Amino acid sequence: MRIINEVKLDYKDVLIQPKRSTLKSRSEVSLRRDYIFRNSQNAWSGIPIMAANMDGVGTFQMAQTLSSMGLFTCITKHSSSEDWSTHGKSSLNTNYTSISIGTSLKEYERAKKIIQDNNLKWICIDVANGYSEHFVDFVRTVRKDYPRVNIIAGNVVTADMTQELILAGADVVKVGIGPGSVCTTRIQTGVGYPQLSAVIECADAAHGLGGHVIVDGGCVCAGDVAKAFAAGADFVMLGGMFAGHDEGGGTLISRGSKKYVQFYGMSSDTAMIKHNGGVADYRSSEGRTVEILHKGRVENTVRDILGGVRSTCTYVGASTLKQLSKCTTFVRCNQQFNPVFSY
Repeated sequence: MRIINEVKLDYKDVLIQPKRSTLKSRSEVSLRRDYIFRNSQNAWSGIPIMAANMDGVGTFQMAQTLSSMGLFTCITKHSSSEDWSTHGKSSLNTNYTSISIGTSLKEYERAKKIIQDNNLKWICIDVANGYSEHFVDFVRTVRKDYPRVNIIAGNVVTADMTQELILAGADVVKVGIGPGSVCTTRIQTGVGYPQLSAVIECADAAHGLGGHVIVDGGCVCAGDVAKAFAAGADFVMLGGMFAGHDEGGGTLISRGSKKYVQFYGMSSDTAMIKHNGGVADYRSSEGRTVEILHKGRVENTVRDILGGVRSTCTYVGASTLKQLSKCTTFVRCNQQFNPVFSY
């Protein structure tokens, strides 16, 4: 046993210090990024914000809407071959859409046909614990099978595993264990890492090898998205912030004059009962189920988030999203905002 005494930080622990700027308007800020990925050698251009591969978020309708705005979607791994046949080639922009898979061979064989039939350019290999040798070996196998496909792999929270996954074949490493709004991994297992520090350390490790990182989880407002980019994230993945919209589907629940939508973690009882018939004897739930207010169309939320990030850039003099991390100085704080009227 050992203890790391160095202070590790979360989004709530810092603010971004404003600086003198030559920018006159938010309209002068460009949020598009251009990347060339280390292993696939493919180029990508867009606004690097992703919808998470969760029920009610990573849907085909969400992908259609977000791709039209230059944003990305990881489709939930439980989408069937029939779903892909219905929504695939004809309506999806494959530059902004990824299939999601676990590490079972049965699941991988099913995914291979979907990838071939839809000419997919992205594969997201998604597990809760990216620290097993089996996971690294699986990433290596997928890279061997698909040398020119962009591979996302995770989740991890430390520099060493970020680099190991990149060297095994991942182009983009997904960072985050337990920070999500409907994830209870930290409560159930005691495992995790403060998300802002995880981003800073993993991004630094990845960039040294020419790799990239996705920040997965922990953002609750546009300011957190800006902090994630400022900390070095190449992509930011959102679950709860994109949940509850028309594009996510789900049954509307009426309570008085308000409408709600059910949202749950993908390791929750709700998800495991729905997709696996129940919770296996050897495991427990690591997610919660909540009801959130119905938010309407997702494009309104997207505009709000992008407007916030653009405003951040003007405060520090960054005319592009790429410049944001170079212009950022974080200030540690005890309180982010005035709580008299709760956010």
